[in-house]
Amino acid sequence: MKGKAVFMKDLQDKTIKELVQMRRTLKKELYSYTMKNAIKWLKETHKIGDTRIKIARINTVLTHKTKEQNGGNMK
Repeated sequence: MKGKAVFMKDLQDKTIKELVQMRRTLKKELYSYTMKNAIKWLKETHKIGDTRIKIARINTVLTHKTKEQNGGNMK
């Protein structure tokens, strides 16, 4: 649980551009893991789930930051 709190704190300190770049990188990694898993080359299959969780957390922080930036007027 301690790792999640540290990761979220690090995300909150980053700018929107950094978060978008980080999400893009993680999506590429996720695609790579998925393809490797499809051909049975991926030994550490837990990386797929871990990467999905990281992407979701980045999306959450991005949503909050964009709402702050727009004054909460997003639908």
